[in-house]
Amino acid sequence: MITLTTDFGLGGPYVGEMKVAMLRVNPNARLIDVTHSIRRHSIVEGSFVMEQVVKYSPEGTVHVGVIDPGVGTSRRAVIIEGEQFLVVPDNGLATLPMKHIKPRRAYEIDFKRIRRFTGWRISSTFHGRDVFGPAGALLEAGIEPGQIGTEIPLESLVRLNVEPRREGDGWLLTVLSIDDFGNVILNLENYGTLRAVELPDLGVRVSYLDTYGQVKPGELLALPGSHDYLEIAVNQGSAAERLGLKVGDEVRVKLIGGD
Repeated sequence: MITLTTDFGLGGPYVGEMKVAMLRVNPNARLIDVTHSIRRHSIVEGSFVMEQVVKYSPEGTVHVGVIDPGVGTSRRAVIIEGEQFLVVPDNGLATLPMKHIKPRRAYEIDFKRIRRFTGWRISSTFHGRDVFGPAGALLEAGIEPGQIGTEIPLESLVRLNVEPRREGDGWLLTVLSIDDFGNVILNLENYGTLRAVELPDLGVRVSYLDTYGQVKPGELLALPGSHDYLEIAVNQGSAAERLGLKVGDEVRVKLIGGD
């Protein structure tokens, strides 16, 4: 199957154009819409969302991600081959999903080769339809990535700086995503047993609990999110609105251990 993650939105023809272009190349492709509502140009959020889907996808799945503010510039379009495939702009979007596919090789997509497969010209502003979508469809049909692009060193790929950073007795973390419930997802995993979480710059200290319903509606809490990252939430409310946070913000966090 082929998963699709973009920031195209649903108000225009873009998603439909990309999907029919893919089916024209590979009529038997099974397309899975993950989301087309990534915040515009938010490479960090797109990388987080793709990571979650990769975690639960079977070997051989092709993941097409198009959050591409540099479309038409010198940024590369790439295929990353491992236990699964990533087809993405080389702008850091692959950073988080790449952790889970055991990457072996990377390829820069050759636009001339793509044109030979598709037969249509490549727009300078819509590589989702003209490059990434068709490349993903060709891979799913069994075309080898070396027929679509030229191998490049894995270490040359652009990576986001989303590693949590130690700072004194706490952490400097990044907001990876804010979901539709307003939950704030931070880039810290495997942090052990906690009793509370403090956000000193925001003057907030909250209990660390297992689930939302353990506090009253409207109350803040911290919890182990379903994506294995530290999460700040409000029961039946929006932590992002309460705390004034958005994707990409840095947050100072102090973890208070369990007894």
